Amino acid sequence: MSTSINDDPQPRADPAYPETIEAAVGRLFRQRRVDLFRLAVFLVDDRAVAEDLVQEAFAVLHRRWPDLTDPAAGYGYLRSTVVNAARHHHRHQAVRRRHLKVAEPDQGPGADYLVLLAEEHRQVLRALRVLPARQRAVLVLRYWEQLTEAEIASTLGISTGTVKSSASRAMHTLKKALEDPR
Repeated sequence: MSTSINDDPQPRADPAYPETIEAAVGRLFRQRRVDLFRLAVFLVDDRAVAEDLVQEAFAVLHRRWPDLTDPAAGYGYLRSTVVNAARHHHRHQAVRRRHLKVAEPDQGPGADYLVLLAEEHRQVLRALRVLPARQRAVLVLRYWEQLTEAEIASTLGISTGTVKSSASRAMHTLKKALEDPR
């Protein structure tokens, strides 16, 4: 069987031929970029910023791949990187708002963004926007990423008790916001 120059041979599973960094990160990119993008959009509520966060997460993973003790943990590393970058983005935005004297108009989502979402999703997103960043992250990781409380605690660097209380407060706030959508 001959292969052409355009064929992209699959990496061998044989341990004697380990997967290259490019192949491993490329595989994760193909498999998980959409999931990570959705996670980032839920966390930062801005498609352009979400794309940047995901792109940067993959760049960081590529640079640090040789340091991973377990290559199977690549997706967890990416998810943690996106969550941490979203937290950094929120802190940066808060500092920026505090120090800016001139009010800047908020940039809204693109026109196609709201069209693509069903009405119930828009209501949930509106309700999520009122949550503090930590509560939002806990809910997104719990219900979108379906992580356990221990995994959320590890990802966010907080205790499981803080995860539970943050989730409880967030659900209470969401329930009130969804009962009275304005």
